[in-house]
Amino acid sequence: MFTSDEHTVSLLKTALAHLCAAVFCAFFGAVYERFSHEVYSYWMLYAFALPLTLGALPLLSLALWGRTLPGRVSLWLWNAGIAALTVGCIFRGVLEIYGTTNRLWAAYPIVGGALLALGLASYLLFGWKRKTEREITVLPAA
Repeated sequence: MFTSDEHTVSLLKTALAHLCAAVFCAFFGAVYERFSHEVYSYWMLYAFALPLTLGALPLLSLALWGRTLPGRVSLWLWNAGIAALTVGCIFRGVLEIYGTTNRLWAAYPIVGGALLALGLASYLLFGWKRKTEREITVLPAA
């Protein structure tokens, strides 16, 4: 069971992980396109934006502004959706750089969007039951 401060620290760690994933995607895209004989893909170039805008920024705002904190299930679904979309962007970028196509890349946005929608629905349906940081009180030990 999380207390308020532990849950906020957990959210900050998850936001930091998303920030590290965004930096890794930007670095990976830069190195990959450096050795791709000056063939560029916008999917590869902007893959870093997904973990940054969908992961780090919303979680930081929830943790720092004291909003209703998401539960484990909604956070897990949201993170899985971000991962699916990010991997899909990198996969599509690799395909474009190599000059080939594949129908399987279309599964990534569908699965990622569905996971994001489930995570958001879980947060909206069950998040209101959770108390915010300011409402949680620590009970003395018995």
